[in-house]
Amino acid sequence: MNGILYVALGGAVGASGRHLLGGLALRTMGPGFPYGTLAVNVFGGLLMGLLVGWLALKGSALAGGVNNLRLFLAVGVLGGFTTFSAFSLDAMRMIETKAYMAALGYISASVVFSILALFIGLVIARKVFGA
Repeated sequence: MNGILYVALGGAVGASGRHLLGGLALRTMGPGFPYGTLAVNVFGGLLMGLLVGWLALKGSALAGGVNNLRLFLAVGVLGGFTTFSAFSLDAMRMIETKAYMAALGYISASVVFSILALFIGLVIARKVFGA
């Protein structure tokens, strides 16, 4: 149960950060383009790379606390901030292991099917709720 608490607390921090950064982007750049989402996704990818690199190099020095730190920061904070960071990490792992076709398939399927699923959900909601 401890793991769920780390993820939940981190998720609250990450989602709050996403909200704040999105609001800042909207106020400074205007509503003409989703700058906030773009900024969150790019910044989240950078943070995930920094975190994973640091954990790989220094994680063993943390002994048993490395898993709780990973749950809080990677799954919770960055997962709440942007799931795009986890997507980017998965894709990068495939690329690093030279699984190029799997990476291309994963990236393509993630983008295409996510947009398609959103479209289907929108159509269903409009039919069910009469919007």
